[in-house]
Amino acid sequence: MKKLTTALMAATFLTTGGAYAADDLTLQLKWVTQAQFAGYYVALEKGFYGDEDLNVTIKPGGPDIAPTQVIAGGGADVTVEWMPAALAARERGLPLVNIAQPFKSSGMMLTCLKETGVTGPEDFPGRTLGVWFFGNEYPFLSWMSQLGISTEGGDDGVEVLKQGFNVDPLLQKQADCISTMTYNEYWQVVDAGISPDDLITFKYEDQGVATLEDGLYVLEDKLSDPAEVDKLARFVRASMAGWKYAEEHPDEAAEIVLEYDETGAQTEKHQKRMMGEVAKLTAGSNGALDPADFERTVASLLSGGSDPVITAHPGEAAWTSAVTDAALK
Repeated sequence: MKKLTTALMAATFLTTGGAYAADDLTLQLKWVTQAQFAGYYVALEKGFYGDEDLNVTIKPGGPDIAPTQVIAGGGADVTVEWMPAALAARERGLPLVNIAQPFKSSGMMLTCLKETGVTGPEDFPGRTLGVWFFGNEYPFLSWMSQLGISTEGGDDGVEVLKQGFNVDPLLQKQADCISTMTYNEYWQVVDAGISPDDLITFKYEDQGVATLEDGLYVLEDKLSDPAEVDKLARFVRASMAGWKYAEEHPDEAAEIVLEYDETGAQTEKHQKRMMGEVAKLTAGSNGALDPADFERTVASLLSGGSDPVITAHPGEAAWTSAVTDAALK
């Protein structure tokens, strides 16, 4: 099994002018090593980062790791984050800037047991819904605000169950619906023995409340240094090469992810299935953030009535095309 260290890539490259050190860059993932991040592991394994004179270290996330805190503390140069969490953090004073958007579509949804009688959002009041927190709650809270449904419980509201990063609340019938991703937790429910025919899902994309997920973010001050912008552009170019390779070779990409899973917790079946679903979310992206997608996400987050996720439009400073413009030249 491969160990995720900078020793995996040569730190020195030879050119006609002699030897020079590759540029170091540390990427903090939003979650544990899995196919959700396959493009980065593929870029590392296939030497795409090395081809761009980069020595990249990938740091897995986990339930006790807050990516925004890691980057704020200098523990990473780039972090993978969902835009709602990034914009909420920015409004609180952390100057995160989106430099690229590999995920074009959202994989988030609510998954409910049909036996509960939930057939549409109009049936949510009076129900218990499982919700991830630590920044992942913002799309859900925005959706409920747009529906005019209180998250404080009661007959006209929903009871929010702080969901761990598992599907137990649905399996144990502690919640009528839980948060799932198309590429991960939904399949954990199915693998636990519940037939898809016994489930009803509400994709955020289909409900018109989807927000951008798994973008690449840096702290604003990095963008004032042309050398840093150049390094970030090379990183994004290599990463997108990794993503496109993963889309075209999903089984190989899943196997590469498994090689880098130091926990041994992931299975080949689950990772190959996950890669197939993730490829649907990165499809059509060249890494550049579509301004219309940004505005749609912001509008969704602002539309929470008296309790919006963010209280003001973050402005154009919250994202930049400078890095992807340079990467795509």
